[in-house]
Amino acid sequence: MKKCNGSPEEIKGPGASNVNRRGFLKSGIGVGALAATGLALNLNPAPAEAGTRKLPARWDERVDVVIVGSGFAGLAAAAEAAGAGANVVILEKMPVYGGNSIISGGGYCSWDSKLHLRQKLNLGEDSWERHKADTLKGGDYFNMPELVEVMVKGAPDGLNLLIDNGAAIRETLPRIGGHSAYRSYQADEGVGRGFTEPLRKLAEKRGAKIRLNTRVTWIWRKDAEGPVLGVEVTAGKKKSNIRINRGLIIAAGGFSRDVKMRMSFNPTLVPEYNCTNQPGATGEMIRYAQSVGADALHLEFIQLYPCAEPEKGIIDSFAIHPYSGTGFGLFYVNKQGKRFVNELERRDVVSNTQIASGQKPTYAILNGKVFDKLAVGKEEIEKGIARGRFVKADTIGELAQKLGIPEAGLEETVALHNSYVKEGKDPEFNKPMTKNMTPLLEGPFYAIAQWPAIHHCMGGIRIDARAQVIDIWGNPIPRMFAAGEVCGGVQGTNRLGGNAIPNCIVFGRIAGINAAGEK
Repeated sequence: MKKCNGSPEEIKGPGASNVNRRGFLKSGIGVGALAATGLALNLNPAPAEAGTRKLPARWDERVDVVIVGSGFAGLAAAAEAAGAGANVVILEKMPVYGGNSIISGGGYCSWDSKLHLRQKLNLGEDSWERHKADTLKGGDYFNMPELVEVMVKGAPDGLNLLIDNGAAIRETLPRIGGHSAYRSYQADEGVGRGFTEPLRKLAEKRGAKIRLNTRVTWIWRKDAEGPVLGVEVTAGKKKSNIRINRGLIIAAGGFSRDVKMRMSFNPTLVPEYNCTNQPGATGEMIRYAQSVGADALHLEFIQLYPCAEPEKGIIDSFAIHPYSGTGFGLFYVNKQGKRFVNELERRDVVSNTQIASGQKPTYAILNGKVFDKLAVGKEEIEKGIARGRFVKADTIGELAQKLGIPEAGLEETVALHNSYVKEGKDPEFNKPMTKNMTPLLEGPFYAIAQWPAIHHCMGGIRIDARAQVIDIWGNPIPRMFAAGEVCGGVQGTNRLGGNAIPNCIVFGRIAGINAAGEK
């Protein structure tokens, strides 16, 4: 008998011997009436669902490749599948395309690109091996190493695809929490739309079609040995069934907005938390995939973003700078004007420290020179001030007054951090100090309020290096692929910032190529 992490042909347990997959399913264990003619596979344990879904007697439409979700992963998959000659349809349940991707911060971590910003800006060394090591360490080694390697090796090509199709990149390359190198490329718009638009245009140029307000309500599969056959779709009050000729690609994102689902895996994430996600991040495609045999993993690992806007929990373009600026000399303080954490720590460490303090909000402190290093222009700074997101002052004392925190406390903290930058060592919190950090010696000075909000699901559907969905017996499900946040195994317990977009684009492209290649 093969091990459980391989592709077992048999399952052995108490009171049974040599039960194979087909025998297990036909025995009726967990599947009810599956053996009856015309019934679809349904491993959903709920009695009301089991055995009630019949395969369509006829199909309303036939499509080569169906993609569920129109964010980074879905668009990248569509561009590649359509480019390979497949007839491609993207199904998006929301009234607008883009999902969480279009409202994301637009940070893309890659050890290199055709722009070679690291070399151009003299920001030190990097490699795919180093990026991989950081990602594995950041995920507490729960990650699947082969998937991490695929992501980091493919990151430069994915970024180059964006650049070649019109994505504008800022002339900066921050080092962010958990990373040991400067590698976070930034969309010039300051939000993910700067990357989703070039992908959307490329996918549509190659022939892919996006259908909005179109919700997938079931995945059709006859049995645990066969391929995915199609999907049930609901648009308005009309239901229809699409027969899939080559492949289904699930790129529907995470489930941070489904309070019941997230609390079932992590009860600490109560409804009172803000959430950075768009309303459609509800996870039903994970449940549908499980109902037709897909395995899932790491669903309990759900991340908070430490620098969200404190009242609504959104990640606007201004909420990116407190996170991206930490490698250039920006630091965080509490309401006493004191630092409380190594700002280059992982997101979970920073968020948990903030929450444990009970002092909402905390503040990122920086000056104009840090904004210069982030390639943030005067117009954007003025917009942040006008919207109340940036607090500006000519002196540290004045900044403290505007924030309502002790002047002496903030002045002392700034002086100490300046000395750490000069000396290249942080004896308080052991933050890695580099020559690329600037001391806050002259104004104008700025503060940005921040507080953690639920942000990203590390767990989801299990896939392999070909982006094939893996079933509960360790075998690929024929004609079924997945990519992006809907998948588990890449990020481990904790996703490093800037790793979401390369994950989506790299595996989205792989899924699109392989789905289109099915006969």
